[in-house]
Amino acid sequence: RFYEKVQALHQDPKASVDNPLLAFSLIKRLHSDWPNVIYSDEATRNTQALHAGLGEVEQELPGTEDLDGAAKALMRLQDVYALSVKGLASGLFQRAGHPPLYSPGRRVSLSADDCFHVGKVAYDTGDYYHSIPWLEEAASLFRLSYGSWNLEDRSSLEDALDHLAFSYFMAGNISHALSLSREFLRYDPSNQRVSRNVAKYEKLLEMGTGASASPLQRPNSTRLQSRDAYEELCQRPRGQVRLAGVPWSPTTTVPSSCPPCPLSPQPAPERLLRLGCSYETNSSPYLLLQPAKKEMVRMRPYVALYHDFITDAEAETIKGLAGPWLQRSVVASGEKQQKAEYRISKSAWLKDTADPVVRALDQRIAAVTGLDLRPPYAEYLQVVNYGLGGHYEPHFDHATSMKSPLYRMKSGNRIATIMIYLSAVEAGGSTAFIYANFSVPVVKNAALFWWNLRRNGNGDGDTLHAGCPVLAGDKWVANKWIHEHGQEFRRPCSADPQD
Repeated sequence: RFYEKVQALHQDPKASVDNPLLAFSLIKRLHSDWPNVIYSDEATRNTQALHAGLGEVEQELPGTEDLDGAAKALMRLQDVYALSVKGLASGLFQRAGHPPLYSPGRRVSLSADDCFHVGKVAYDTGDYYHSIPWLEEAASLFRLSYGSWNLEDRSSLEDALDHLAFSYFMAGNISHALSLSREFLRYDPSNQRVSRNVAKYEKLLEMGTGASASPLQRPNSTRLQSRDAYEELCQRPRGQVRLAGVPWSPTTTVPSSCPPCPLSPQPAPERLLRLGCSYETNSSPYLLLQPAKKEMVRMRPYVALYHDFITDAEAETIKGLAGPWLQRSVVASGEKQQKAEYRISKSAWLKDTADPVVRALDQRIAAVTGLDLRPPYAEYLQVVNYGLGGHYEPHFDHATSMKSPLYRMKSGNRIATIMIYLSAVEAGGSTAFIYANFSVPVVKNAALFWWNLRRNGNGDGDTLHAGCPVLAGDKWVANKWIHEHGQEFRRPCSADPQD
């Protein structure tokens, strides 16, 4: 029965990756539901064979970190895209009063036990803002199915009520904690701990404590001061620059006379004249026969999108080369590098000697940007995979402190970034420029380029940007960071010290 259920849910492996609810449920079934079945009383007749079969593949199965990470990813999607827990649990990706952000081919709902696990992950970290709605949904679903039992479930209605009551108590809503604890005792009247809690809550209410509670505040990261602007940009419909999949087509190959591309939202009229699509050779012989398809996105900060920058075959080769080397991405912290919750992805570094495709890509980047990519003037190609809920909160690519590890290369700060989209995504995953107030959706095989430093060598504050969480799909990008040394005659300072 368990096998048939899993087979029905995950017939198409790609669909399992695209839909975050399917991805979460797959990880959970492999990590905990399947072992629960194997070690259940019903399986005693086949114990030896089942245990041996599990032992053969156990090391390859998702671990606790994977499952808890998947639960945190669902909470991240809930927050950033303002999704309701009840809607998510029923397979809907929709904000109230808005069209769906993502409509999967097949609607998948979460079980009561699934919702309980998400709520428990929040509960265990003292995050009652998130634990309450998820445990509420778990309790609601358990009530509907009370009396029936699934072998693979680890939790029950009593577990949900117990954790939910304490969450409300910690949130200051003692009256609701009391009613939930009383409901618990209807199912398990002999539980002494919950009986003591009931007496405690009744006494507190008699003293006038916790009769009403103020709304819970969502936990806020102290480093994310621009959260509202960041999330508003992520929530914007796809295609703030161009809808992914719309063909690139300037009406003329002369850059200065190209009409503006259909950009949205429209910038100020004086800037509009300078925004458009063009075929670019950048005075490079490399681009004479096949010019770059350039779309100017913004002048300040300078951001350009190069369409069809890489082929499908090249993208697959780079993903294949990086795959075996992917590790959890790290961030600069003082003089060290460490993992952080505000960057959830896996990455690997590829030298230009790894494959002719990587070497050709370096040549193409050098031709388009006009910059020197020879070591040590540029970093190796970084390939990044953002899976379930993968994101990178607002940050600068350039160093903002002289103690940054970036300066170990002895080639100055990061003057420019080029980010190549190696895959498409179903929803989410946009690159949001916070202070400049625009976002660029994922456009498969395109490359996004911007200058991190102004011509006077100072960091450009308008390049604060973020990778919005992937709502549905599997996002792959390749980053090339180019440093300022070696570019003195390729991008010289201007006569204006303010430039």
